[in-house]
Amino acid sequence: MPAIPEMRFSLVLGTLLCLLMNNVASVDRNNFRTCDQTSFCRRCRGVAPGASPYQLQLDTLQATASSVSAELVNTAMNVKFVFQLYSLSDNTFRMKVNELSPLKPRHEVQFVLKGEPDYVKLEVIEKSSEKAVVRSGTNKVEIFANPFRVDVYRGSELVISTNARGLMRFEHLRTKPAPKPETPEGEQAAPEAPASAVVDDTENDPGSWEENYKSHHDSKPNGPTAVAMDFTFPGAEQAYGVPLHADYLALRNTKGIDPYRLFNLDVFEYELENGMSIYGAIPVLYAHGLRQTAGVFWLNSAETWIDVAKPDGENVVSSLVNLVSGSGQEPQVDTHFMSESGIIDVFFLLGPKPIDAFKQYTALTGTAPLPPFFSLGYHQCRWNYNDEDDVRAVALGFDEHDIPMDVMWLDIEHTDGKKYFTWDPIKFAHPTEMVQNLTAMGRKLVTIVDPHIKRDPGYFLHRDAEANGYYVKTKDGNDYEGWCWPGSVSYLDFFDPAVRDYYSDRYLLENYAGSTLDLHIWNDMNEPSVFNGPEVTMFKDNVHYGGLEHRDIHNMYGFMQTMSTYEGLQRRSQGTLRPFILTRSFFAGSQRFTAMWTGDNFADWNHMKMSVPMCLTMAISGFSNCGADVGGFFRNPDAELFTRWYQLGAFLPFYRAHSILESKRREPWLFDPETTSHVRQAIRRRYNYLSLWYTLFFEHTRFGTPVIRPLFAQYPDDKNVFAVDNEFLVGDALLVHPVVVAGTTEVPVYFPGDNERWYEIETFQVFRGRSSASVPVDMSKIPVYQRGGTIVSRLERVRRSSALMHNDPYTIVVALDDNGYAKGTLYIDDGETYKYKSNEYLYIQLEFSNGSLKAKLIDKKAHYASKAWIERIVILGLNKELSSEPAIESKSVGKQTLKYSNDDSWNVIVVRKPGVSVTEEWTLTL
Repeated sequence: MPAIPEMRFSLVLGTLLCLLMNNVASVDRNNFRTCDQTSFCRRCRGVAPGASPYQLQLDTLQATASSVSAELVNTAMNVKFVFQLYSLSDNTFRMKVNELSPLKPRHEVQFVLKGEPDYVKLEVIEKSSEKAVVRSGTNKVEIFANPFRVDVYRGSELVISTNARGLMRFEHLRTKPAPKPETPEGEQAAPEAPASAVVDDTENDPGSWEENYKSHHDSKPNGPTAVAMDFTFPGAEQAYGVPLHADYLALRNTKGIDPYRLFNLDVFEYELENGMSIYGAIPVLYAHGLRQTAGVFWLNSAETWIDVAKPDGENVVSSLVNLVSGSGQEPQVDTHFMSESGIIDVFFLLGPKPIDAFKQYTALTGTAPLPPFFSLGYHQCRWNYNDEDDVRAVALGFDEHDIPMDVMWLDIEHTDGKKYFTWDPIKFAHPTEMVQNLTAMGRKLVTIVDPHIKRDPGYFLHRDAEANGYYVKTKDGNDYEGWCWPGSVSYLDFFDPAVRDYYSDRYLLENYAGSTLDLHIWNDMNEPSVFNGPEVTMFKDNVHYGGLEHRDIHNMYGFMQTMSTYEGLQRRSQGTLRPFILTRSFFAGSQRFTAMWTGDNFADWNHMKMSVPMCLTMAISGFSNCGADVGGFFRNPDAELFTRWYQLGAFLPFYRAHSILESKRREPWLFDPETTSHVRQAIRRRYNYLSLWYTLFFEHTRFGTPVIRPLFAQYPDDKNVFAVDNEFLVGDALLVHPVVVAGTTEVPVYFPGDNERWYEIETFQVFRGRSSASVPVDMSKIPVYQRGGTIVSRLERVRRSSALMHNDPYTIVVALDDNGYAKGTLYIDDGETYKYKSNEYLYIQLEFSNGSLKAKLIDKKAHYASKAWIERIVILGLNKELSSEPAIESKSVGKQTLKYSNDDSWNVIVVRKPGVSVTEEWTLTL
């Protein structure tokens, strides 16, 4: 493909941006396929429910210590497969189906699991010609032979039924059939066989062996290779997961509409409230009902579609599973996973509670490593800051307006002609000095590094990649060329270990001129985005290292880039410093390397509203470090929307403002003084709770619990919250209800929990659980409440950046329940290194009961020499007068009485200057 003249290409992009800014353009659905326009989805979705042609040959059943296997036959086509079932620890099973003797090895996903799963004992307890029953601990699996079906039980409860509706499909590899001879003119063609007699419907699908979409052609050298399976969840009422979609938390019924699609794409101006693909794909789905939560993790990196049928819609042949479970008309969720290639490789997550299922998933794909402390602060970005003076002025502006900020960001214009790992020689001529100036203020810099490489013979990275064969290849073996921001580009093949090694080394300080250890990375456009490609991405018949087709691994391309980036940033510091990376594209397991954001949203109330369910869905899918562009990427927010977005963003894990090149400048002080004051207050509130965010991320890293949570995760037996996504929890302590409608003066807040106490975080007004209240709101804040029974640590001395707060004292807020009890945790370390892995940290349990607050070190072998101390203790809900002054006791201070104050009702007691170090255990007695 010839290179695009740079001037012409810039004009094209400029025109596109103008259209976007003037709201002339919108997502062109004609650029993106539907299921009906996708041959494999059309075939898989066309399978009629009923008796399945797949039969298990139980006389071939073989058992090992942790697995069973047997031959599986498609009796309609006489094709043999191998079925395997494994038992894993922690209420999890794994099922695999592959061809017994394929023409060539089918793709099996690598890199995604954090390591080899923990397989445990599995024993065969029953076997006949009709079924086999295996047991692992208290769980069992019934495997039926004819038709093939797998029923998974937690204890005696049926939680997942596989192929109960007979929708399984496994298209085996085969040689391409010879073209049918043309019928001589005047002669009648033989009549087509009736549908019931069709053995292989791929012969009747013109897209089976090659497929066209618009002007693009897919040669499909391996022909039809789709795999599909249905999963039914008896007793379930809602389904969740399979991000990323700009849709609500509870998945909708897809009958009569397109299934949810997982195919990583760069979609300009993505629409809301539908299952269209956007930037990332995580094929994990949970189903929840009053009795239990269960899930499936479909380990497949090819394009995937998922149908969902829920109780509030018509279930397809629901009686089949009702007969299996013996449950009559109980609710159930039916799902159908359909992928273009690969094998069937699925994990069954048996819960029984939502948090249990979430942890079972992260046990497989990993948790986020503990992020550096600074990354939890506020980030300032736009496309693009003009030059070094602009960066300096913006950073100083935050100080002048008394607004904390931790990170400045630079988009693609900071480079020399959009060549990554370079700097514009005029605008950014002194990058090291620029970064050091930020570092002196306690701040960091993030620069963008995209995977497309400008085809410029003067660019070192292109020369190296071309000379060493590092680019993704076309089906004909040539370097693939596409269009992206630099013009003509090629794409690094991160599936090649030599490419990953080379790419990781580009981040070394000696290779990335101008970088320092305080520069971190943003990997964008890594779906991969190809402006002139099919559906704005790469051809599926492109070829990667080892002969992999792009169709097999498309959804993992961004995963592989961020894995390489993570390795590079670790090498840069010899493994001593924690990297921060942001990605737009991701797959299952990407949380081990990077944070993500919801992509190019609008300055629009509905886009702000949708960021909550999008990030909640990410969090329950193992990826807690999620945020949205505060203020909206496209268009320009008014002062009200701007304020409300900052207030919401302060309670999502990743907190960054970002906007498009042509947008108005919108640093927080550029609106009126009142708006600046409200935004300042919102950002400072974020810094008040940095210790809570840091503790929650540590607990996510250690235990796999989501940092933010939908209400059903904490209250699984409250049907009122099953579909709630306009409020959410931070950990189990804070309830947040953002304001997402213009002109709002009051919001209806639902307080979950059986008569639990909820304390407004500023006024400490008490609300009761399992009730709703209409809460007045002004522009100064959004409704946030601390749950009774929790203890939260706060940092009240907000400074210009989090680095300057490292040794600041803590305020402990104790919110008592009706029994006068509360508990919480606090985690502290150096905030930047891996020394915590060598026990250099503090993990503190705080517990209030019987009138005493005790601080104990949870991990006794761990220690960190923090200079921080306890400055204030606030006790909410004691509701009785103290008979004497509080006393605190520790080894260093002995026993001392303390001053305190209280309100008239004794609902709020403030104990002043306890003065004890966070490094020691202590007891406060009231």
